[in-house]
Amino acid sequence: QVQVVESGGGLVQAGGSLRLSCTASGLTFGNYAMGWFRQAPGKEREGVSCANWNGDSTYYTDPVKGRFTISRDNAKNTLYLQMNSLKPEDTAMYYCAAGRGYGLGTENFDYWGQGTQVTVSS
Repeated sequence: QVQVVESGGGLVQAGGSLRLSCTASGLTFGNYAMGWFRQAPGKEREGVSCANWNGDSTYYTDPVKGRFTISRDNAKNTLYLQMNSLKPEDTAMYYCAAGRGYGLGTENFDYWGQGTQVTVSS
């Protein structure tokens, strides 16, 4: 059974940093693209960043470019999202996902975690 578990969310002041982690089990981690998504109350889930199977190809949505960095450690079955210069508009539930496709569309991902809350105060 595939399990995807996020951690590292919390409350931070604007301008601060957080690092999210995501571990996946029950699958061959290195065979999957991995992505981070977020969903704010009343809004649709949106893609934040994704990385291909070995992390040498990454993609970011425009609002986070230059502030967020995605990385992965296949030996540890773990995906990371380093978030710097956080803004109140980054407040959302952040989800990790694994999939066979690539890109920030939710249709590219098959397995999802339960999410970790990130709240940025002004």
